[in-house]
Amino acid sequence: MSAEGGTAGYIQHHLTNLVVCADSAKVDGVCTGFWSFHLDTLLVSGILGLVVFGFMALMASKATSGVPSGGQNFVEMVVGLVDQQVRDTFHGKSALVTPLAITIFVWVFVMNAMDLIPVDFLPVALQAATGNHELPFKFVPTTDPNLTFGMSITVFFIMIWMNLKVKGLGGYLHEIFTAPFGAKLAPVNFIFRVVEDIAKPISLALRLFGNMYAGEMVFILIALLGLYQLPLALPWALFHILIITLQAFVFMMLTVVYMSMAAESH
Repeated sequence: MSAEGGTAGYIQHHLTNLVVCADSAKVDGVCTGFWSFHLDTLLVSGILGLVVFGFMALMASKATSGVPSGGQNFVEMVVGLVDQQVRDTFHGKSALVTPLAITIFVWVFVMNAMDLIPVDFLPVALQAATGNHELPFKFVPTTDPNLTFGMSITVFFIMIWMNLKVKGLGGYLHEIFTAPFGAKLAPVNFIFRVVEDIAKPISLALRLFGNMYAGEMVFILIALLGLYQLPLALPWALFHILIITLQAFVFMMLTVVYMSMAAESH
C-alpha cells in the first residue's frame, strides 16, 4: 500500500490529504491557486457527524421514562456529564452553551477515535475499492489543521457574538479599552485584548491538531515495524484512548470557559 520511496514515502503517503483544487490545477500534487478542499477531511468529519448525531437523535426520539435501553443510558450519561461541566463553569444565561459543548465534545471525540483504527486498514480498503493504490486519504480529521482551525475560529466568532449579546456594543467596547488598566491606558488595554483574543483560537486549534498529529505519527511508525508492531500498538492504542478523550474534553472545556468569560463583565 505504501507510496514509492520506501519508509519516507510510506509516511508521507499516510500524512497527505486528498486535495481537490477549486480554482486551479495541481502541480506535483499541490494546488497552484488559492482555493482548495481537503476532501477526505470534509467527507470523514461530515459522515461521522451525521452518524453520531443521527444516533443521538434516534435515542432521544425513543427515550422512555421506564427501563432505558443501553443506547439511551449511554447518551444520557454523555449529556449529563457535559451538562454538569457547563453548570459548574458557565454562570451566565444562554440556551446555546450546553448544546454547543455537547456538539464539540461528541464530534471531536468520534473524529479523534478514528485514530484507533489500524493505519493501513481503511486506506487499503479504499484503494481496493477505487483501484488507485496511490490514492492519499487521511481518515483522522483532527490531524488536519484546516479542520481544527475551522472549529476554533467558529468558537471565536461565537465568543464575539456572546460578548455583544450580553454586554451590548457599548459595554463590549468599554471593556476592551478600559480593562485591566483603566481608560488612561486605553491603547495598552486594546493591544492586550487583541493579543489575548487572537491567542484563543490559535492555541485551541494547535493543541488539538498537535496532539492528534503526533499520535497518528506514532501509529504510523509502529506500523513500519512489521511483525513487531503488536506488542507496541496495543499499549499505545490503550493509552491513546485517554488522549483522544482528554483532547475532546479540553477543547470543550476551553470553549465553555471562553463563553463564560464573554458572558461576564469586569
